[in-house]
Amino acid sequence: MHEGPPTRAFFLVCDNARPHSRVPFLPHLDPTPFALDIVDLSHDGRGVARNAAGKTVFVAGALPGERVMARQLRQQRNFDEALTLEVLTASADRVASACAHFGVCAGCVLQHLDAPSQIASKQRVLLDNFQRIGKVTPQTVLAPLTDVVWGYRRKGRFSVRWVEKKGKVLIGFRELDGRYVADLSSCATVIPQIGEAIADLSVLIGGLQAKRDIPQIEFIAGEGVTALIVRHVVPLSDSDRDAWIAFAQARSTPEQTMAVFLQPGGLQSVHALWPEQVDLYFDLPPWDVRLRFAPLDFIQVNAGLNVQMIARAIELLDPQPHDRVLDLFAGLGNFTLPLARLAGEVVGVEGDVGLVQRARDNATSNGLPNAQFHAADLNQDLSDAPWMRASRSDRVSIVRSGFSKLLLDPPRSGADAVLRQLPMDGLQRIVYVSCHPASLARDAGYLVHERGWTLQSAGVMDMFPHTAHVESIALFVKA
Repeated sequence: MHEGPPTRAFFLVCDNARPHSRVPFLPHLDPTPFALDIVDLSHDGRGVARNAAGKTVFVAGALPGERVMARQLRQQRNFDEALTLEVLTASADRVASACAHFGVCAGCVLQHLDAPSQIASKQRVLLDNFQRIGKVTPQTVLAPLTDVVWGYRRKGRFSVRWVEKKGKVLIGFRELDGRYVADLSSCATVIPQIGEAIADLSVLIGGLQAKRDIPQIEFIAGEGVTALIVRHVVPLSDSDRDAWIAFAQARSTPEQTMAVFLQPGGLQSVHALWPEQVDLYFDLPPWDVRLRFAPLDFIQVNAGLNVQMIARAIELLDPQPHDRVLDLFAGLGNFTLPLARLAGEVVGVEGDVGLVQRARDNATSNGLPNAQFHAADLNQDLSDAPWMRASRSDRVSIVRSGFSKLLLDPPRSGADAVLRQLPMDGLQRIVYVSCHPASLARDAGYLVHERGWTLQSAGVMDMFPHTAHVESIALFVKA
């Protein structure tokens, strides 16, 4: 299980070189615009150049091959940061952004780069991390996995803020200057039922008695239901609750119900407002699997890419009826249950106790008794973990427990802690799904140089189009 891309606060102008209204200017910086030739693209989507003194400059809003007029934003010891004011010579890969909020909202920062070039850039980031951090190179670079590039995000969180001076509620992701909430009227990367409802949500909340006391709204979508989870720090009045119900009913269709959940406190406080009974699930048709989830559970944000990702992981892992597979960071069973259709047994391990229980329920409802789940903090000592033992009472290694293949899908921090504890003599293949190329590269270096594995293949998967986030997958085999 892993998370979505982080939001980094840097500044960007859109393709028409509109200056950002909130760009801070520090008095000691020289405000004089200067020309730069952009030679590369950084891991966070900024152009890379060198100034007249040879110092590296990261330039928001610029692409490789371009010459731009820029203004300095910050000075660091080893690099400077700048903002594109005007594109003098445009890259052939530059395209007009599709979103009116591009250049202000930090939700995605690569809309000015065409889709094939975005993928190529992410592939370069992955390979560069392998070489620079892990000192490894895959024998084969896999073809990138891609799906739709708009309206793909089925899970996310909007910040909400009532602004007295504007007399309205702002709803959106953070601005590029992370101190502010982007004032969105729509979002092209979010599923349409949510992305096209943002302006109406702003009007709705602006009319509530609790308009100052709703800091965020989360959304998550499954088959037939899209859920809003409304965080509120004071109890909602009857009229406010009725307003939310009316909004959900008006936005519901025969094909997709808009459900509303309220969250007055912590995670356990989430409860349905309307409808009173909500069945949240998504299907994985190639494996006849249905995964039920709770409103705040982690699920992969891109449904189409998720199916492709599972298929590739299965192809690389090559599970057979005699295999016993270990799936670490298993979540709800996104990989575990499809693997259980093919392998003799799959053991999923996850740190979130609630996810583990729902994964067990999913195994039962899908008729997969060969999928077992255990709760464990995979960053801690695992020597006494039951899934590290054989069926008899004496402690034995993972080898004698019979695991032949391993799949990992860790968070951004990677899987270093658990990999250093696993005996691997019985393993034949390791498939590593990553949401952070640096931690993957570090762990790949460990597997290759210290444990004797070979990095056979690796490639990127475009889980988050138009962002700089790099999702990837790698196969390790015995050297």
